[in-house]
Amino acid sequence: MSSPSVLPIAYPLDDFYAQAGRALPPIEAVSGDEVPEPYKSLLVHQDDMTPTLEKFHGERIHLAVLSRQQRDDFYFREVVLLLDKTDKPVEFGAIKINLALFPPAARKEILDECRPLGTLLAFYAITHASRPKAFLRVLSDDFINASLQLSKSQWLYGRRNTLWDPQQRPLAEIVEIIPPEKC
Repeated sequence: MSSPSVLPIAYPLDDFYAQAGRALPPIEAVSGDEVPEPYKSLLVHQDDMTPTLEKFHGERIHLAVLSRQQRDDFYFREVVLLLDKTDKPVEFGAIKINLALFPPAARKEILDECRPLGTLLAFYAITHASRPKAFLRVLSDDFINASLQLSKSQWLYGRRNTLWDPQQRPLAEIVEIIPPEKC
């Protein structure tokens, strides 16, 4: 097991784990080609996750915040994205948002914690680019299992992504982990 420490491909999730005194679960970088379907269709692209997940599941998504903190203009939160109709979890993640790079109305909505960042980016027509830095294979631990309503530890897939503004400043740094799809 890992000790509470930083792991660049897991940032900012590793930061939340370290602050909570939890050991990071096993996390490894994999190539996009190693990501199996349906994870590959959901993760291996340069699109935002919220609209990708909404299209895949055929319904809107809202968020539940598990923990949060603000450090100056940086807002961190651990979240679960949930389907509106069923509250089924469709993503567990951690995000660091640079509030200073958002217009005031969008900044207020980010802090209101009702809508996912991907929804707000579209609603406010905020120009940005999504550039995944790594694709991940994660052995779910008790915390991730509880967040995604999983009954046992299992290998999940995710990505470490950065959203960039047109001046190449990072709007957000994100770890996004997808639960298994039941066939």
